[in-house]
Amino acid sequence: SWCGVSSDLSSSQPAIHIMAEGRTLTFTREAFHAGPSLPADADLAKVARERRIEFFLVSYVDIKGVLRSKMVPASAIGQIQKAGAGFAPFAAWFDYGPEAADLIAKPDPTSMFQVPFQPELAFIIGDCYIGDEKVKQSPRWVLKDQIEKASKQGYVFKTGVEPEFFLLTSDGQPAVSDNKDRANKPCYETQSLMRRYAVLQDIIKTLNACDFGVYQADHEDANGQFEINWHYRDCLTTADQLVFFKWVVKSLAEKHGFRATFMPRPFADLAGNGCHAHCSLWSGSQNVFEASSGYSHDTAAGVKMSQTAWHFLGGVIEKARSYCAITNPTVNSFKRLNGASTNSGATWSPNRVSWSGNNRSHMVRVPESDRFELRVADGAVNPYMLPAVILAAGLWGMEKKKDPGFCFFNPSVNMYAISDGSPELANVPSLPQNLLDALRLLEADRDMFDLLGNDFMTAFLKLKKAEWAEFAAHLSAWELDTTLDC
Repeated sequence: SWCGVSSDLSSSQPAIHIMAEGRTLTFTREAFHAGPSLPADADLAKVARERRIEFFLVSYVDIKGVLRSKMVPASAIGQIQKAGAGFAPFAAWFDYGPEAADLIAKPDPTSMFQVPFQPELAFIIGDCYIGDEKVKQSPRWVLKDQIEKASKQGYVFKTGVEPEFFLLTSDGQPAVSDNKDRANKPCYETQSLMRRYAVLQDIIKTLNACDFGVYQADHEDANGQFEINWHYRDCLTTADQLVFFKWVVKSLAEKHGFRATFMPRPFADLAGNGCHAHCSLWSGSQNVFEASSGYSHDTAAGVKMSQTAWHFLGGVIEKARSYCAITNPTVNSFKRLNGASTNSGATWSPNRVSWSGNNRSHMVRVPESDRFELRVADGAVNPYMLPAVILAAGLWGMEKKKDPGFCFFNPSVNMYAISDGSPELANVPSLPQNLLDALRLLEADRDMFDLLGNDFMTAFLKLKKAEWAEFAAHLSAWELDTTLDC
């Protein structure tokens, strides 16, 4: 309920102070709209003057997906645009020691978002260098390398993502923030959605002011869980948007007194947070996944796609067990993929390498003949590595003419209802049971080193093996409960 609105006329930028549910939120420029997208060679100092930007958050995402930033005054952005913002690489999740030279993040103007709820601030993503050399471990460079490979073949890879998140209480043990949100099947439930209308409205208005093209938001399958969908773009733009999206959701949730989490499965009895990716491949204005694009492949169940899409999907299917450690990069990720059923009756996440038509019980869903949806990734996935591994595997599948038909199921088949050991699963691989198994599968696949680059693969495996070792050394409450009286 809105308690009052007042204006601050002393500010150089008109502001409104909104009282919402006992909390005061401040939004500058009530009718704020972001300026047009910037070209790569845009003069950021000039942009700052024209758009009244006072500070820039110059940011990058490390291997584990952590967002790192420096706050740069607009008066210094011209120099930072030329020379970059300096970071100690050992202080982030990269494979460098404390003796390493500065990691330089050079801001990419095409990635800039002026922050609607704080419009004197701009958020901008940088590409990472040490000296004059690209940091090939950097996830954004890994994605850019895949984009370049596709471009040389005349293709643009486009993605749309479906990130899920929980709104939790801000203090103490993780708990759903809405104590009235208790239904066993809360998905799309209207009252629970509307009790979080204020924060969802702020998030959506922020994204749309930045030209996201949000077209829907809903309450998801778990209590306290939500999803926001926006228009698909080229995969680098979508990845940059996902980075900004997660920052916006967390920031505005805090302003409303909540804590947002994208953790894969924070509650054992509720569905986890997925990050499904809808994928299509384009040549100019033509979607080459469309069944009408040249020779079409038609399954016996009537699921249609182009021959290009068929082989691309063949690569995505064949490499799924290898890249699972990247799309599902935490110990907790495998509680979502392999955990017990939920209060609602389904986890909505795959545990086998299978695909079908418009059927959400499989790893890949083909809702229309123009795209497929990969449903394996979770909320911890690195925003750049998700499209990078899909594109790398897909191009590899096209080159090798891979056939995904071996694990196709009729759209009427509920994969969750098929028991392990059933004859139908004779040729259907299972996804890894835990992070260690996933890392071993990734390390054993030498193609992945060639596809993603030795620098990234070596660094990723080193960091994640250390993470697993830290987990394995942890003494859990479950061990004490079950073993103390042995």
